[in-house]
Amino acid sequence: ASLVNEPGSVTWNELNTRGAEAAREFYAGLLDLEMSIQDMGEMGEYTTLMKGDAMVAGVMDMAPGVPDFVPPHWLVYFATDDVDATVTRAKELGGSVTAPPMDIPGVGRFAVLDDPQGATFAVMTFEVPDV
Repeated sequence: ASLVNEPGSVTWNELNTRGAEAAREFYAGLLDLEMSIQDMGEMGEYTTLMKGDAMVAGVMDMAPGVPDFVPPHWLVYFATDDVDATVTRAKELGGSVTAPPMDIPGVGRFAVLDDPQGATFAVMTFEVPDV
């Protein structure tokens, strides 16, 4: 993408899967990426895929409560200056909230939404710009 990390543009991509270890090895090998693995406590490990110093995507196992019928999927995050205002506007335009606005300490604020046709996406404001 020629424009990233600006309001309205893509700011993050995240793979949710039931085989994070195999997935991170696959994408790191395929795309010549480095991996940074963080222990997230009861949420398991979170892998950040990196190209040099640039963080390009995340990989994580789906939470245990996610129903079996939910397939592995990539979730795209769009940058916004105000997650809460974006959620309000999405609802006004016929969207729905899958995960309400919440903070990730040291990272930023995000929410997961569905558009009126049911496509899922996320919006995010990072505490540190240009992630």
